[in-house]
Amino acid sequence: MSEEAAQQQQSASQRLSVEKIGGTSMSEYAAVRDNIIKYDPDRLYNRIFVVSAYGGVTNLLLEHKKTGEPGVFELFANDDSDWAWGDALTRVSQHLCEINAKLFEDTPLLQQADQFVRERVEGVRSCLLDLQRLCSYGHFRLDEHLLTVRELLASLGEAHSAYNMTQLLQLEGINARFVDLTGWRDERELTLVERIQDAFRDVQTDSELSIVTGYAHCTEGLMRTFDRGYSEITFATIACEMDVDEAIIHKEYHLSSADPKVVGDGKVVPIGRTNYDVADQLSNLGMEAIHPKAARGMRQRDIPLRVKNTFEPEHTGTLITRDYTSETPRVEIIAGQPHLLAIQIFDQDMVGDRSRYEERLQDMIKRFKLRVLGRDSNANTLTAYVDCSLKTAKKVADNFSERIPSAQITSKKVAVVSAIGSDMEVTGLLAKTVKSLADREINVLAIHQGMRQVDIQIIVEEDKYVESVKALHGALIEPHNHEYAICAA
Repeated sequence: MSEEAAQQQQSASQRLSVEKIGGTSMSEYAAVRDNIIKYDPDRLYNRIFVVSAYGGVTNLLLEHKKTGEPGVFELFANDDSDWAWGDALTRVSQHLCEINAKLFEDTPLLQQADQFVRERVEGVRSCLLDLQRLCSYGHFRLDEHLLTVRELLASLGEAHSAYNMTQLLQLEGINARFVDLTGWRDERELTLVERIQDAFRDVQTDSELSIVTGYAHCTEGLMRTFDRGYSEITFATIACEMDVDEAIIHKEYHLSSADPKVVGDGKVVPIGRTNYDVADQLSNLGMEAIHPKAARGMRQRDIPLRVKNTFEPEHTGTLITRDYTSETPRVEIIAGQPHLLAIQIFDQDMVGDRSRYEERLQDMIKRFKLRVLGRDSNANTLTAYVDCSLKTAKKVADNFSERIPSAQITSKKVAVVSAIGSDMEVTGLLAKTVKSLADREINVLAIHQGMRQVDIQIIVEEDKYVESVKALHGALIEPHNHEYAICAA
């Protein structure tokens, strides 16, 4: 090896990174160990790992993210007078110990891991029982404490996975350190930044591998704003406070040109490079590479973010930076959301007085906490494309009509499909987009392309979502025969 190459290798090994590992990846310890931790033997230290709970554990602790099936939290919050939640907590404890048994098998570490679970779970059980008794007197309201209960329960999952990974890596001869941000038995009231600064005060990053809980107990109450996205905020705040050279998110899939489950695994292509603006467009569609508020600090500090596939460690993944723009204008991603409602407000008297209607609509959005993916308007009509139930849409309509009785409000089930890229200033792109849908006899209900040329949003009938994604991907991405990645780094 030349002296220059040796210096470059040494420089790379000294670069500090913070890396987040998702729950699905965490459930595959061997893959995490071999494909992430030990994949590059020259990059063993100067890395901080923020870990999620094992796959499915947070669903058992809170509620199932997709089906809504109640976990411990939902049972406690909605039926605090019996032992349903207590039985569910016992099942969680058993499940965590079953995970331990698979990881540690018949070693002395198994007993330690099980003891860690029992201490945490029984501590939480004791807290919830005390809270039940306290609220039974009538002077204390349970609903005032539910957010704290939710955070306390959620913290169990990350504490369990971070503790286990630390023990397993130490067994491999790696100097791993368990960094517990959950505030367990810590009476201090610290902000998130203070909690992180305190935890890393004496950590030697060049000789210790930090394994950090994705949940962090702090005065801001992460779940109040981010609910189950809290681990990304912890991850991003560590990146900023530790002034890392790069932030990395390890997922079980690539950030690709479309959802492979919709388009087909053999047709999608990984994205090699993009920018934080594109990441925000994806987040608006509910396909987060990272939460926008988590990305904000890293973007402002010009910290690059890389998204990697845990199971393809040789691939460089997607590098997201602040100022990147594709050298060749092109569409990079086809994304969307299949289940939306178009809330349409029509009033013949709106022309010349539209601001009054816009203010009322904005009031409704805030009041009912609607997630709005897009809007359009003409002289007499305002339309908002929102992610909400028909029941909520009816409440919006009723409240709006009370304020402006002359307005006619209708709701329609729709889907949004979007073409996204860091630079899409391609002549005829809009015409090509519409033609690809027309060729499949898909009716365009609405369409929008902003002057910044980073996305095109198309509204279609709800049942045309899958076919629309396939049509756009087939017309705008597949003909270019990308191989390793689109905009490869």
